[in-house]
Amino acid sequence: MKLALQDDMAITNNDVRQLDRNYVFHSWSMQGNLNPLVIAGAQGCELWDYEGNSWLDFSSQLVNVNLGYQHPRVLAAMKAQIDELVTIAPATANLTRGEAARRIIELAPAGFSKVFFTNAGADANENAIRMARLYTGRDKVLSAYRSYHGNTGSAIAATGDWRRVPNEFSRGHVHFFNPYLYRSEFSASNEQEECARALAHLRRIIECEGPGAIAAILLESIPGTAGILVPPAGYMQGVRALADEFGIILILDEVMAGFGRTGSWFAFEQDGIVPDLITFAKGVNAGYVPAGGVIISEPIAHYFDDHFFAGGLTYSGHPLAMAAIVATLDAMKEEKVVENAAYIGDNVLRPGLETLAAKHPLIGEVRGRGVFQAMELVTNSQTKTPVGAAEMASIKFALTEAGLLSFVVENRIHVVPPCTISAEQVEKGLAIFDSVLSRFGGLVR
Repeated sequence: MKLALQDDMAITNNDVRQLDRNYVFHSWSMQGNLNPLVIAGAQGCELWDYEGNSWLDFSSQLVNVNLGYQHPRVLAAMKAQIDELVTIAPATANLTRGEAARRIIELAPAGFSKVFFTNAGADANENAIRMARLYTGRDKVLSAYRSYHGNTGSAIAATGDWRRVPNEFSRGHVHFFNPYLYRSEFSASNEQEECARALAHLRRIIECEGPGAIAAILLESIPGTAGILVPPAGYMQGVRALADEFGIILILDEVMAGFGRTGSWFAFEQDGIVPDLITFAKGVNAGYVPAGGVIISEPIAHYFDDHFFAGGLTYSGHPLAMAAIVATLDAMKEEKVVENAAYIGDNVLRPGLETLAAKHPLIGEVRGRGVFQAMELVTNSQTKTPVGAAEMASIKFALTEAGLLSFVVENRIHVVPPCTISAEQVEKGLAIFDSVLSRFGGLVR
């Protein structure tokens, strides 16, 4: 591809960066001093720029490129769909949307029957909240402080982190503390205490907010952006029991954790529970075309047989996105991508991270499932003092300079490569972590 202003001149990183800085407004940023990394192309688990630099991807971008880059089967399906039917209104029926929905329902637990397609994860959560409110006739939605659910009206209000504060325009949102033993809000000393006290806390929130006023509990199966916080044994079952006791819809947000990321198709499968609504996006088609949705249990789906659903999107079930879903899910099954994520996570990545933690006092904790792992960095293992923002930025820069794309949030490095990554590539990434963290050992006090 040539920039129009350059005729036959070779494109440079600076050309692309300057074009971006002249015309593009970036998300979650102050715009003045941005210096974005330039990417020219990608294949598998590697990316490169216009000047010969390359990187191994341990971020999956925003934890969505589960199948890796430029998978030939997905590209072929998208090209074929362009020739056949590139776009159509959602009120019509089209073959590719039906096939995508059928494949998703086949992966879902028994008792789910319909899929409502959205553009991304935020509006998936938005519409799941809408369904729960319409179905129950109630208004309030409970969600965790340590969470991220997207940047649309209700989704950002349901989000627990600081980004909701300038955006709290939606009504009826109440937050609670989810379990996080490493920084327990409940003075717990082990997982059993953390689980029991977190569930007791949630029960009291429900009681104090009025069970008859609560439409839904919205919870990430494994909170991702908040730190890859794997729930303690029994917690998810306890949340399910509380929802059942009080007639509350349980929405599980699988936007980041779903479609192979944790070594199973859905993260909640490993906790032995079934929600009422499942939201998804990202990994369902590896981010090749924006898509998300809500997987709807039969009672809620049947309710809308004779009750009006007050929601819709111009691009709901866009054929190009649906073609990418069909091809992605078929490729994941045939190439055993979910099994690879489980094997690599359990036998290569997690043991390697634990070895790093034993070597580097900077790593306070390692946690996760599958290829959904995190290292929490601290300057003191006793006080658990987080590594500061400036130091984390320096670590991220050093990793990038060493050829590794990382996903850094606050004092954590989220280790989230594509689900297709090989053992050899994991070992290469671990070696880069080892080298870079060795340079920052002086942060430990």
